[in-house]
Amino acid sequence: MHTKFNYLYFMKPVDTADFHIRWSWYNISRMYNTKANKYGGTMAIGYTLLNIDKDGTPSTKLAPKMGMEPRSLTRMIKSLETKGWIEKRIDKNDKRMVNIYLTKTGITMRNRTRNSVIKFNKTIQEKINESELKTCFKVLNKINTLIDNKEIFKL
Repeated sequence: MHTKFNYLYFMKPVDTADFHIRWSWYNISRMYNTKANKYGGTMAIGYTLLNIDKDGTPSTKLAPKMGMEPRSLTRMIKSLETKGWIEKRIDKNDKRMVNIYLTKTGITMRNRTRNSVIKFNKTIQEKINESELKTCFKVLNKINTLIDNKEIFKL
């Protein structure tokens, strides 16, 4: 008789939750990067453009808004500035603060990104019924809660 422990010990990667999550994320990432590459961007750049507010975003708020470390975003901000997709402006009220704004080209690129995200989600909603999507979201939320509550490795 097999116990659950023995089953888990001998399971194949394809039988694990993380395999399917990683596989899906890899495919989504590759799909968006292929699309963005046509315009000189990446999925990460598109995500950044989507998180810059119309009226500017303080540079110190952008990384936390995206769930990133500020140091991780520094190189991308420099790259976006070099491409001419964003510009930095010193805040009129607080000279210590720098706000990031999309340029005209940056707005065009953000709109392309937004359209790609909308198309992806529209297709998913057309091909996967609402009940299955709700179940997927519920399961992913539970997994994130387990991780956030440090219930996996009891850190």
